[in-house]
Amino acid sequence: MKIRDNYTCPLELTQDLTKGKWKPIILWQLSKSSPLSPSDLEKSIKGINQKMLLEQMAELVEAGMINKKIYEGYPLRTEYYLTERGFKMLEAITIMQGIGVDLMKENGMENILKSGGFIE
Repeated sequence: MKIRDNYTCPLELTQDLTKGKWKPIILWQLSKSSPLSPSDLEKSIKGINQKMLLEQMAELVEAGMINKKIYEGYPLRTEYYLTERGFKMLEAITIMQGIGVDLMKENGMENILKSGGFIE
């Protein structure tokens, strides 16, 4: 992702770096269990395909929110993990997650929360 030359405020820049359906979910999954391989991430995120996952992870690496470690040998193995900036972003994502839980409860979606392990 290319950072523009002109922003109206720092929040706009952060929005550009994290926008999209999958980036916050990738960060969330890496916070639960890290490091993870791309295939482990793909299995843990319903609805994402490998191409989209790799694109989103590349942008998160470029933004400094995640990093990867490549292991030599056969088969080649790559693992991704959160960086300090990624953990900082996770604080905001955790707040957003909490708001989502509240909204789902208010709208009778407890079954989704239970099946996802968010409430008992």
